[in-house]
Amino acid sequence: MISTPLKSALHHLRYLPLWSALTVLRWRSFNRRSRGLGTTLALVMRLFPPARARFDREARRVFPQMTRQERAHLGQQMGRNMGRTLFEMYHAADFFTQHHKFRVSGPGLDVLKAAQAEGRGAIILSGHFGQWEAVRAVIRMHGMESGAVYRPNKNRHYERRMFAGIEAGGKPILATGRVGTKALVRHVRDGGIMAILLDEKYKGGVRIPFLGHDALTSISAAQLALKYDLPLIPAYGIRTGDGNAFEVEFEAPIAHSDAVTMTRAFNDSLSARILAHPDQWYWMLRRWDGA
Repeated sequence: MISTPLKSALHHLRYLPLWSALTVLRWRSFNRRSRGLGTTLALVMRLFPPARARFDREARRVFPQMTRQERAHLGQQMGRNMGRTLFEMYHAADFFTQHHKFRVSGPGLDVLKAAQAEGRGAIILSGHFGQWEAVRAVIRMHGMESGAVYRPNKNRHYERRMFAGIEAGGKPILATGRVGTKALVRHVRDGGIMAILLDEKYKGGVRIPFLGHDALTSISAAQLALKYDLPLIPAYGIRTGDGNAFEVEFEAPIAHSDAVTMTRAFNDSLSARILAHPDQWYWMLRRWDGA
């Protein structure tokens, strides 16, 4: 077992590269700092062998026809986009005020507004794709507030900054686990909106196809939607142009049927988005490990 002082030192050491990148760039404009952190993570994907190997393993599963060089380029582009996403989340208080960056489309937003007008809750489903917090930014632009479910980071420095960034987008912010699940149920049952990223492996989940391969997936969001008659709305914040603008699309709600069928519909929706923009999904999630 790692001692507390050693664990603290390791947390500092692992956080140092990100802290350095954010500090060196702090005098620049928001967009330039965003691009700067994107460049930093693109270099990590190019120069750090463990990251390259992990990405290549996952991307090769979905794109076996790609050459190794093409996958390496895709990995660097993913790093660039994820660096920008990370910066925007760490500076969410500023990011959420930049309304000019968001172009909104899709029928799901009107459904969400109608549900709120009726006092009903709603569940927004997305993934680690594009800038997922852009979805919550648009919800706030339209006078509503959405909570979110997140997985706490073991590194206390990352955790502190990430939690603050997510919380800036709306409350409540609920950690995964039994306590968080109970609070989630209460929130949506009482008319609240909750945003959930549904593209991480869930050990107790059901094997449902994702990007053409079975992946252990939680069906709890669909179960909640069925139990409390909530709209289950897929929504995505897609980077456009030079990466500083977003097409935020709220798809039509997933039709109520059964939890597995509904969750598969979401997996199909997100898979289509990723295949259209593979550089905007975070491929490092170990999505299929052990599935």
